Amino acid sequence: MNSILHLGYSPCPNDTFIFFALAEARIPTHPLSFRIHLADVEVLNQSAARGTLDVTKVSIHAVTNVLQDYWMLAAGGAMGRGCGPLVVARKEMTLPDLRDACVAVPGRMTTAHLLLQLQGNHRGPLVEMPFDRIMAAVVQGEVDAGVIIHESRFTYPQLGLRLVLDLGAWWEEETGLPLPLGGIVMKRGLERETARMMEDSIRRSILYAHDHREEAWPYIRSHAQEMDPLVMQQHIDMFVNEFSLDLGSEGRKSVRFLLGAAAEVHRIPLPPKPVFWDEE
Repeated sequence: MNSILHLGYSPCPNDTFIFFALAEARIPTHPLSFRIHLADVEVLNQSAARGTLDVTKVSIHAVTNVLQDYWMLAAGGAMGRGCGPLVVARKEMTLPDLRDACVAVPGRMTTAHLLLQLQGNHRGPLVEMPFDRIMAAVVQGEVDAGVIIHESRFTYPQLGLRLVLDLGAWWEEETGLPLPLGGIVMKRGLERETARMMEDSIRRSILYAHDHREEAWPYIRSHAQEMDPLVMQQHIDMFVNEFSLDLGSEGRKSVRFLLGAAAEVHRIPLPPKPVFWDEE
């Protein structure tokens, strides 16, 4: 067993809340130990595609690219209801207006981009940029609209931006399922017992953070940079929920549904391997 694992997650408050106790050695994880890599989720998607991390947060969309070499854990991801990406613009924009608009997305392998593709209305040009640049690009007129994620969904009205389309609401109306935005993947070569211990460590880390919120706050704040504390708390409250502890049968169903939809969009077959580590 490889006891030192390279672990990747984003600096967003939900991820730093989830992994605080694990990263700061507030819970026992022996025989596992970790080297932490913090990066934007699209950077993590690309790192997983190259196989450079042992365990990492990725967009569910990106799982289609890495399923051959990684399996999913059922803890630590981002899934829920009422938490999906939003399409925003500087001025009122109808869905027909959106069709040919130039839209910024936070990376081609993000779930946000996949949802825009699945919704099917947009046919115009796309511009990829880091998620934290998108709102400014819309305000400054670099693009006509942008697909925003993370804390931007709480702050876009402050910049005078207008909601064009709620992709999460669209998903829920179409499927009746919670929206799987991101998940934790782990290299298949690390074996099932390591996956079991990793999943257990993530769950204990979440529970520790819930029980020691004040203790976790400096770690969360240090990576969130200029984010308002109220926005950080809203972010955690929205994205850290019962699905973070365990996807359950509904969550697993939702993940498989979205992976199947992504495979259809890209016209590729999914590898004939179990999606989750605890499946045969």
